[in-house]
Amino acid sequence: QVQLVESGGGLVQAGGSLRLSCAASGRTFSSYAMGWFRQAPGKEREFVAAISRSGGASIYYADSVKGRFIISRDNDKNTVYLQMNSLKPEDTAVYYCAARYWSIDKMSGEYKNWGQGTQVTVSS
Repeated sequence: QVQLVESGGGLVQAGGSLRLSCAASGRTFSSYAMGWFRQAPGKEREFVAAISRSGGASIYYADSVKGRFIISRDNDKNTVYLQMNSLKPEDTAVYYCAARYWSIDKMSGEYKNWGQGTQVTVSS
């Protein structure tokens, strides 16, 4: 098990940037692939980005954020990041980080460990 705490959300104007952080507890962070998901009001939770255990092997992005968002991780700090650039109003959502033991995946149901979420609001 790993506990996750997100931070870095807030209100930003369209075109702006935010960096989300997700701090993980435990000594086995490097054993987990990490993902970011988001959920807008009235919509289902959707995949945003995922990164493999080492960070260098595999990185996936949703088409809607490709070229604008960057996922990264620092295993020494037990932290995964989501750098969000060129934000759009449609990026408004609660953003969640999630951990999946060993292998990377895009499906939210494959992740057993979730943070509490952080609100991102992009104004037009």
